[in-house]
Amino acid sequence: MPSTAGQVIKCRAAVAWEAGKPLVIEEVEVAPPQANEVRIKILFNALCHSDVYFWEAKGQTPLFPRILGHEAGGVVESVGEGVTELKPGDHVLPCFTGECGDCRHCHSEESNLCETLRFNTDRGVMLNDGKTRFSKNGQPIYHFLGTSTFSEYTVVHVGCAAKINPEAPLDKVCVLSCGVSTGMGATLNVAKPEKGQSVAVFGLGTVGLAACEGARMAGAGRIIGVDLNPGRFNEAKKFGVTDFVNPKDHDKPVQEVIAEMTDGGVDRAVECTGSFKAMIQAFECVHDGWGVAVLVGVPGNDDAFTTHPMNFLNERTLKGTAFGNYKPRTDLPTQVEKYMKKELEVEKFITHSVPFSEINKAFDYLLKGQSIRCIIRMEA
Repeated sequence: MPSTAGQVIKCRAAVAWEAGKPLVIEEVEVAPPQANEVRIKILFNALCHSDVYFWEAKGQTPLFPRILGHEAGGVVESVGEGVTELKPGDHVLPCFTGECGDCRHCHSEESNLCETLRFNTDRGVMLNDGKTRFSKNGQPIYHFLGTSTFSEYTVVHVGCAAKINPEAPLDKVCVLSCGVSTGMGATLNVAKPEKGQSVAVFGLGTVGLAACEGARMAGAGRIIGVDLNPGRFNEAKKFGVTDFVNPKDHDKPVQEVIAEMTDGGVDRAVECTGSFKAMIQAFECVHDGWGVAVLVGVPGNDDAFTTHPMNFLNERTLKGTAFGNYKPRTDLPTQVEKYMKKELEVEKFITHSVPFSEINKAFDYLLKGQSIRCIIRMEA
């Protein structure tokens, strides 16, 4: 096959032309990678709720036309000037937050918030020149989270592509590039429950179930799942959930319900909904003296967190995390190896699969609460 390096590639992409309207499969042009960039042939996507959230553009800055997608797996097609870490043919997981390897955050063992490549939901262009690599008939199409994987080919900064074991099945491990790692890491790396402790998880979507899975792996004695959708409760048992709370079933604040269930509050809480009300509930439901709450969900631009200062003075701790405190290029390969050694399950998160031409079905499944993760097969 002739090399496409250095050339513009025409391929299919699912373009979001405006908020909330079905994605349209279009032929787009994808420019070659520039300095410190790589062009990737995407083979599999998994639909994340964040894609839906920014597609709906409710409570967030609308930016269209845009190519969404950020949880995926693919193969490097070509590399730009100065790229030495990757070469054509390498298997990679694109990631919405990067790791430049040079900044203070990348050198810190306590942070994964790269100063250069920290996730930015409003930026729709590449850092190198402030322009897009996507276009159609001369019209620029914006990027999303530096990844834009709902395209057969995409261009990302080299620091946002984690090289992984080529033997790993991309249709499975692609879910590690966002939701599953985010939830597990929020519990294992940030909340850090001790064996036998109690954990409450707010929101039983993929990230929340992954947080439950992390609690199970840590040996939590009691895992309380909190969700407004009663249909999620049975599925959650597979991820270690022992108790279920639907706030609609109670005439008092859910934090009071949980405190009564647990003799004063849970040891750890992880919030995975993006609702500022749930964030407050998660913090206020942890036990005084040692309780730790971790915020994971993305709030709206105008949301505000309010709680009485005594909740802090009574020695409750509030933390936040992005991507479960994993450094993508350092830690994602390790996560993949854990999967290969059967130390980490990902198949139970995958409930549906659709061809790329039917990508809007994946959105329907997620909006109706029918799927955990739906795999989108790009070549189908």
